Amino acid sequence: MRGALKRRLLGSRETSYGTWIASSSLVCADALRGAGLDWFMIDTEHAQVNPETLAALVAPAGEAAPVPLVRVGNVDLYLIKQALDAGAHGILVPLVNTEAQARAVVAYAKYPPDGVRGIAAAPASRYGRELAGYLRSANAETLVGIQIETREALDNLEALAAVEGIDLLFVGPQDLTLNLGLVDDRKHPRLREAMRQVVAACEKHGKIPGTLVIDAAEKRAAAELGFRFVSLASDVRFLLNGAKAFLES
Repeated sequence: MRGALKRRLLGSRETSYGTWIASSSLVCADALRGAGLDWFMIDTEHAQVNPETLAALVAPAGEAAPVPLVRVGNVDLYLIKQALDAGAHGILVPLVNTEAQARAVVAYAKYPPDGVRGIAAAPASRYGRELAGYLRSANAETLVGIQIETREALDNLEALAAVEGIDLLFVGPQDLTLNLGLVDDRKHPRLREAMRQVVAACEKHGKIPGTLVIDAAEKRAAAELGFRFVSLASDVRFLLNGAKAFLES
């Protein structure tokens, strides 16, 4: 059911696990269906995904798990509209640093009167056949997330967490590590403290804290910090780890 993931996360202390689809590969996404993941985050920021491939990646998920979510490339009305019209149940926007940017994300993801999203007979509404129901439910059911990845975002954390319509604050661990001057030291205490601040802001303002982990140690650390929306690496990392383990054995 559309919106079930958002309701579950906002209504409980449950932790949800998904993975990044970073390969732009329909085969990889299809192979991972049925693996027990709650959601896929289809990456269009760093991956080479055209609109047709995005629509194809989103479509097979339908209403069953894993829930299709899309990381768009920027705070951009067109990119957000493309993702949601394709049928994504939610979006994640990178490098959101200010309250104004966060409010723009909400506006772009919501239909009037809550936002400025335009209407189309697109896959999300079964090409218009279910448009009436979709228009009445999309604003409430769409998961809207922003990424916390810079010093500026940390400085504005309280304001970002307080924006109505933002559901998820997602720490981009590699970018935040780099922006804190730590290069690739993802175990550094300063990064862990920054992540702890994000979780605290989420708890204060009723948001969902999220992050990405690349191994079991990072997963344990994320759980200890209180993150409840956790990406277990990516399809590409699964591929590389599997090949490496097989060769080493």
